[in-house]
Amino acid sequence: MGTVHARSLEPLPMAGPDFGALGEEAELVEVEPETKQEILENKDVVVQHVHFEGLGRTKDDIIMYEIADVFKAKNLIDVMRKSHEAREKLLRLGIFRQVDVLIDTCQGDDALPNGLDVTFEVTELRRLTGSYNTMVGNNEGSMVLGLKFPNLLGRAEKVTFQFSYGTKETSYGLSFFKPRPGNFERNFAVNVYKVTGQFPWSSLRETDRGISTECNFPVWKTNHTVKWEGVWRELGCLARTASFSVREESGHSLKSSLSHAMVIDSRNSSILPKRGALLKINQELAGYTGGDVTFLKEDFEFQLNRQLFWDSVFSASLWGGMLVPIGDKPSSIADRFYLGGPTSVRGFSMYSIGPQSEGDYLGGEAYWAGGVHLYTPLPFRPGRGGFGDLFRTHFFLNAGNLCNLNYGDGPRAHLKKLAECIRWSYGAGIVLRLGNIARLELNYCFPMGVQAGDRICDGVQFGAGIRFL
Repeated sequence: MGTVHARSLEPLPMAGPDFGALGEEAELVEVEPETKQEILENKDVVVQHVHFEGLGRTKDDIIMYEIADVFKAKNLIDVMRKSHEAREKLLRLGIFRQVDVLIDTCQGDDALPNGLDVTFEVTELRRLTGSYNTMVGNNEGSMVLGLKFPNLLGRAEKVTFQFSYGTKETSYGLSFFKPRPGNFERNFAVNVYKVTGQFPWSSLRETDRGISTECNFPVWKTNHTVKWEGVWRELGCLARTASFSVREESGHSLKSSLSHAMVIDSRNSSILPKRGALLKINQELAGYTGGDVTFLKEDFEFQLNRQLFWDSVFSASLWGGMLVPIGDKPSSIADRFYLGGPTSVRGFSMYSIGPQSEGDYLGGEAYWAGGVHLYTPLPFRPGRGGFGDLFRTHFFLNAGNLCNLNYGDGPRAHLKKLAECIRWSYGAGIVLRLGNIARLELNYCFPMGVQAGDRICDGVQFGAGIRFL
């Protein structure tokens, strides 16, 4: 971690924000304490110069956007605060390994009595970096190897090659990322990829080869992503025992789609939040820009978290979605929704709710799922203040339904069908938070409302992932 140093102006007032320790090498000026206090609290200061040490291939213009507010500081505390904010912005660019800040009195012929110089000492990342790590998805794990070319053209551009080998999916891809100078949240990315996935609940194998472009930008308190994707899909049977319905879906298709996602997220953590809310809305239109797959797809996710007494947390979630085929061609098994498993409606096997044929689950064109949860500390609080705080006791009630709709019947008939044959479950268990990466659940489940063809997991069920109902 970098530090913020202020020379010749010690000591700092105790009421000021803490932006890092002062270095032992700081010089002390022989003045009366009253004068120092007056300098810090009652005197305006002017940032005359901002210097950078350690820049190599980074362009000056991208840096100037990030440190512009430092020149607007009016007093020493303001200078330190804005310097610290500038340091965080520089680190967020992903082009520096370390950033330190040094604040000193201005020297030279043009120095003002209240003038300050701010120096940023930076260490740039290497031109090529590699990484190796493991990643946890929704009830699957994978090994990820990556190569990155950070700051490729000197303005925080990044080219990444990534190979992932997992329990159900293998992929590799090449991506280019470009942020907007002065506004990192506004960025543009291009991806070229190949993904091969296995879906044993449907006896299906899918290989996607595609290209996508996306633009991310904030609007007020919301974050938006607009994306175009063109993908050549190849579907095949995973086993000889695959049903005729799955064999009928096998073959090649070309999907070209436009999508938009809006996210409002005020949660304090995305893995196991204690407070805050999440609203995510997605729309996807396929076929308008070409291809032989045509549909309109809408889905949403809502979550509300509230901290209660005794460090317990109440959480409520609601998911829903609908897919409408356009034209006479039916929807594809690769585009439909799936429901059930330890990350959605617990007590049921992975994606084992809804339409099926000869034991292969085909997905549905409409679904909803909801849940309420109570998270409490472990009984007697073992390991409190340390490792024990990563564990929580979990009580839950989940419900949901997945089906196909006749879109000629009208909204009232749709709601009636979604309200029929509701699957639900309840139970309790233990939750382990793995930092901000993923979470593990071990629950004892009681599935209810089981319909013919559903596959249940009555009793102990294990789940791992990043997105849970």
